[in-house]
Amino acid sequence: MTKKLKLLLEFVMLTLGAVIAAFAIEEFLVPNTILDGGVIGIGIMINNLTEVSLSILTIVLNVPFLIIGSRQLGKMFMVKSGYSMAVFSVFVEIFKPLENATSETILAVCFGGVILGLGVGIIIKFGGCLDGTETVAIMLNKKKDWPVGRVVLGMNLIIYSIAGMLFGLDRAMYSLLTYFITSKVLDMVETGLEQAKAAMIITDDAREVADKIYKKLGRTVTIMQGKGMISGNKTVLYCVITRFEIGELKNIINSIDSSAFVTVTDVAEIIGNHIKDNEYKEILEKIEEKEEPLTKLPEHESMTGFDGLEHTGKID
Repeated sequence: MTKKLKLLLEFVMLTLGAVIAAFAIEEFLVPNTILDGGVIGIGIMINNLTEVSLSILTIVLNVPFLIIGSRQLGKMFMVKSGYSMAVFSVFVEIFKPLENATSETILAVCFGGVILGLGVGIIIKFGGCLDGTETVAIMLNKKKDWPVGRVVLGMNLIIYSIAGMLFGLDRAMYSLLTYFITSKVLDMVETGLEQAKAAMIITDDAREVADKIYKKLGRTVTIMQGKGMISGNKTVLYCVITRFEIGELKNIINSIDSSAFVTVTDVAEIIGNHIKDNEYKEILEKIEEKEEPLTKLPEHESMTGFDGLEHTGKID
């Protein structure tokens, strides 16, 4: 699959996810005064109090977050997020005149949560984001190592508390239940909100990939030496990222070494601290002082993969 075709497919799926999410919001949640989390939840509250269009509020409230996050989260991530938000806003207006799917609150909570989780999960899976508060959570994760999921949950609890004061405690509890259902479905579509990802990258351009990962994502990598059964000496990079950064990691690797072999796995728990900026620079300086390149493998440090197989391939 060519890069253009792949990019087109990604935007088709982002469109599908945004349409599904808009349907869930407008046909299930809004008519029953049930809030989604984040910026959209704030938009629903303002919409109920002022009658300002939810589609307009979604764009207006999210724009500041997109501007703030554009430099740190990668241009493609922000483009995809902005596109998803725009499509979502358009289809909120399209679905608005339609008859509501149900007036039964518990049905709206269950089906609205499931459908919303499906839509948001598709958007995240293909490298986008529908809510500006998630960009804030990602930036806090980079600076403070705060788990993305916990930051998002904390923000949503504040929003639901305000909703309880404005619309009644039962609306806040229904909204919180919807959030948990949405999160569970999102887990099934993509991954858990709090799970980090571990990426193992086998490449011939280790230095360039490592530097670009640090510059673009702010993540340091662990450099290991390996030996392929057929290809011989290889350099293996290991880094821990969030699920929101997977798309940008793919772009980084494909732009440098499209033949790199990459595996991405779940991380259950992280113990310890990331290397700080000044420490990383010192390490790079020490490496650069050596004459041996990263890809040169001393015989006494060689390792062979546990399966003994040669791994080649292109990251999807």
